[in-house]
Amino acid sequence: VQLQASGGGLVQPGGSLRLSCAAPEFSLEYAAIGWFRQAPGKEREGVSCSSSSGRDTYYADSVKGRFTISRDNAKNTVYLQMNSLKAEDTAVYYCAADRGALDPCSDSAPLTYYSGKYFFEGQGTQVTVSS
Repeated sequence: VQLQASGGGLVQPGGSLRLSCAAPEFSLEYAAIGWFRQAPGKEREGVSCSSSSGRDTYYADSVKGRFTISRDNAKNTVYLQMNSLKAEDTAVYYCAADRGALDPCSDSAPLTYYSGKYFFEGQGTQVTVSS
């Protein structure tokens, strides 16, 4: 497995979860990272991304102020801290990474998802927000 998202689960509205994205086989330190989610019957959408330099981060309007993307280079892991969760946050969450010269998080539409935008895409983790 090249990229693995974990940390999902069932949480009540208003609760918090921290998702992790790990890459056992390559370094995430200078990789652009994207977090996406897909709810049943909906298109996959961008949630957040961090540019390869780490200087630029973007959040979807729907999660701004509630979600935070961060990196721990020592653990080669990227996190998505999700607070004040809502029922509409229920989805499978995926992380993606790219170490190429063209930074997917620095293009004209950093949160737009399409297949192949990132070189590595991991398996997802289910997040369910329900009382």
